[in-house]
Amino acid sequence: MFDQKTLTDARQGLKKWEAAVTQSTPDLLAKKRLSTISDLLIHPIYTPDDIRDLDFDRDIGYPGSFPFTRGCQASGYRGRVWTFRMFSGLGTAEDTNHRWHQLLKEGETGLSTAFDFPTLMGYDSDSPKSRAEVGKCGVAIDTLADMEILTSDIPLDKVTTSMTINPPASVLWAMYLVAAEKQGVSWDGVGGTIQNDMLKEFIAQKTFMCPPEPSIRLISDTIEFGTHHVPRWNTISISGYHIREAGATAVQELAFTLADGIAYVQDAIQRKKLDVDAFAPRLSFFFDAHMDFFEEIAKFRAARRMWAKIMRDRFKAKNPRSWWLRFHTQTAGCSLTHQQPYNNIVRTATEALAAVLGGTQSLHTNSFDEEFALPTEFAATIALRTQEILAEETGVINTLDPLAGSYYVEALTSRIEDEAGRYIKQIDDMGGMLAAIDRGFPQREIANAAYRFKKQVDNQEKIVVGVNRYVAEEETPIEMLKIDERVEAEQVKRLRDIKMSRDNRMVAKTLNDLRAACRSDANVMPHVIEAVRALATEQEICDVYREVFGEYRDPGFF
Repeated sequence: MFDQKTLTDARQGLKKWEAAVTQSTPDLLAKKRLSTISDLLIHPIYTPDDIRDLDFDRDIGYPGSFPFTRGCQASGYRGRVWTFRMFSGLGTAEDTNHRWHQLLKEGETGLSTAFDFPTLMGYDSDSPKSRAEVGKCGVAIDTLADMEILTSDIPLDKVTTSMTINPPASVLWAMYLVAAEKQGVSWDGVGGTIQNDMLKEFIAQKTFMCPPEPSIRLISDTIEFGTHHVPRWNTISISGYHIREAGATAVQELAFTLADGIAYVQDAIQRKKLDVDAFAPRLSFFFDAHMDFFEEIAKFRAARRMWAKIMRDRFKAKNPRSWWLRFHTQTAGCSLTHQQPYNNIVRTATEALAAVLGGTQSLHTNSFDEEFALPTEFAATIALRTQEILAEETGVINTLDPLAGSYYVEALTSRIEDEAGRYIKQIDDMGGMLAAIDRGFPQREIANAAYRFKKQVDNQEKIVVGVNRYVAEEETPIEMLKIDERVEAEQVKRLRDIKMSRDNRMVAKTLNDLRAACRSDANVMPHVIEAVRALATEQEICDVYREVFGEYRDPGFF
């Protein structure tokens, strides 16, 4: 990166600077240890010597060129600004459809769906397990009829939709595809993403249905089906977001996410005999943007570089698009505070800027009230405007990867890559991510990291404004969104009416066909789609999965 004279001059200059600082401000260099949020030590100043081993062509390069440190697309945001994709879902399908239309009117360019907890777990709204939870943390979806209402007047061939759904991902995706058919949109014209990432559920988010092995089988079924029939769809969003929200460091988020990705690629190749270049270009990722501005930017740059090497060198992918790490980002929900909630607007803006400077393809900005409840329209609009101001007013889209070459950012990018690489090697040595999960390795690492950070906040080694410094004696109340109890009653009534009016013989037949497919090596997706067409409910389909594959119970690790 630099010739020997430059490095020698930099070292000599650093010594002179340290001597001058020590003389003028004796305690500056002896101050307390400073580190990133993830506790990576930060030097007071960075010089060419900190990136002396970097090679420009090998490690940094140009946008659109291997190793994609500076971005996957050669044109960056000059060619296309990131997708404004606000995460939204509440109450009934009608309620969420209204919110979607409101956000599209305000300038949103992609849809993203939050489902209620029963839907996330594969239970219908009339299940005893769903009582008092229907529509509370997202939208309730039980049958194809709900999906048709949710997507009403949404042009599914023009707007992409991301669905944050994991154990029942195959079911919700089937509903979406059939709803598109009913709009007259062919599957090759439908674009979007299902999260469909179960490994991170076992280590972080904890919405379970079936054990890990059959869960991965279902994921490979969706990857295979999408590869052959829905070419514009991302059939998995390999998600670090929930890993970070559970307390992981930036390094752990990156390492465990890429290790999950490795496991999915291996399974699709081995189980389905798919050529890696047939499906890898449709893999997508999902990361957290936390409060340590430069650490997050470095994490995103390291992620692209690492995945490019993994796909090219480990899996021998030939298509450059298979080397791309395309990712959506959400600002950190765990950074939001109950205390002084309007401060959350500033936090979200800072995190969003880090995501943009890190080269995200898609972004959700949290609303300031999400620490309390689902966002109000007022708060969601401010969050959307945050993205629009970044894109339209700040000038950050004018040049690609503007922090490239920064001694600090490049050194931090390499440091995060090295630390994450060590984690991945540990996981490989254990036999892969499934074996690591069985041993509780990522679970314990995340728990320990969360504990360390909490201690640092308690000891005021890390400052959270309004929590452990600049505390207000009185808090200003804010308006909160409350889901009316009518939602559960309406949803249960609609579901019962559908069960009374549908062809229940056809439902039983399609569920039996699905059961047989689950017990064989057949791809389940065609059978899930036929069950959805017959108006089988989400729980009825998921109960087949539970019956054949069994249910997972978290063993707990301490």
